[in-house]
Amino acid sequence: MIMDNFIKSLDSDHPPSPISIYLQALWYDAKGNWEQAHQLVQDIETAEGSLIHAYLHRKEGDIANAGYWYRRAGKLLPEISLKQEWENIVKAFLL
Repeated sequence: MIMDNFIKSLDSDHPPSPISIYLQALWYDAKGNWEQAHQLVQDIETAEGSLIHAYLHRKEGDIANAGYWYRRAGKLLPEISLKQEWENIVKAFLL
């Protein structure tokens, strides 16, 4: 899948299939369903899951919690917009 198709899928009521749980979380986040996105990644103990978890807490405004999850992902708290971070993460998972 390419980024344009992923963006277009946001017009649908359900995420495209098949996509990873990581992309599902990012899809739900883009649809405004933070809770569903968080639920999908909160128990995934990989660097990838931690990165999305961090992004979600940054978006929520809980910077301390986000910092913890960025560290677990091996990343620094980004100095880019949430929109740009979302796009960067989606692109990484679409590769």
